Amino acid sequence: MHPTEVLFLGKQEPVSLPVCDHYAGAEKLMRKSLQLQQELGPVFDITFDCEDGASAGNEAAHAQLVSSIIAGTENRFERIGARVHDSGSSFFEQDIRIICQGAAKRLAYLMLPKAESLGEVRSAIDLINHHANLAGRQALPIHVLIETHGALADVFGIAALPQVESLSFGIMDFVSAHYGAIPSDAMRAPGQFSHPLVTRAKLEIAAACHAHGKVPSHNVTTDIKDMALVAADARQARSEFGYTRMWSIHPQQIRAILQAFTPPLAEITEAAQILHAAQRAAWGPIQHQGILHDRASYRYYWSVLQRAKQSGIAVPEIATTLL
Repeated sequence: MHPTEVLFLGKQEPVSLPVCDHYAGAEKLMRKSLQLQQELGPVFDITFDCEDGASAGNEAAHAQLVSSIIAGTENRFERIGARVHDSGSSFFEQDIRIICQGAAKRLAYLMLPKAESLGEVRSAIDLINHHANLAGRQALPIHVLIETHGALADVFGIAALPQVESLSFGIMDFVSAHYGAIPSDAMRAPGQFSHPLVTRAKLEIAAACHAHGKVPSHNVTTDIKDMALVAADARQARSEFGYTRMWSIHPQQIRAILQAFTPPLAEITEAAQILHAAQRAAWGPIQHQGILHDRASYRYYWSVLQRAKQSGIAVPEIATTLL
């Protein structure tokens, strides 16, 4: 039996996404990120930005550009999403209508920023479904940016929505929403990993995602020159806060994030050996190198292989039938 037939009985299989989400707003940067995705493969997602990362005053034309590129031949892997304006903006429905009309069937997801509540997210999804359905797309995946007090208060309800597959932390807007009560150095390391209000938000988002099988996506590292810092942020987000995905805002950050989130080769090999033995034992308990394993640990090692696959790492041959 396949792991998904055994390890998640009575539960929905957790969402699995590439570990890096790269944002690009200008056309030049969009096409550069596409070239890199074609070079590396679908090991990272690209989010075309219609909101903060795009220039103001040309919103309709920009949405048309986003739609045309997603629908075009350069989108080889169909792992491109789009961040639209927030639902309070006069451009919100325009973004959705234009992008869905031209590219709904090839769109990986839509990102909703600045949501204030569970009710607002539900209403936004209803509007998205209206335009996506008109374009022949059902249940378009939704990502939600958690960066307001209201969204954080409703984070478990938002994560539970069926179409939502990922929540991201918007650290800069979140810190700014405290109007100076949180110092600016909490927007970056080391403060972002130590200030109690910021760490509370990060942990709530991660916990909500894991409770409902969704993907928590860590905030950006604003330093675009120090790749060691980017990698260190990614490792800390993964190992201490439970994040399985992270934003990139510069092409150079992508490889650093991929490397930080990729399981070590020794762990991939161990996971393959354990799951191969478990499958041969009809998923009953086994011992591996003197350690007892059962379905609880099998779920962990299955996630290791999933992360390796999403990062483009070849798994040992004995595990190829498990993926």
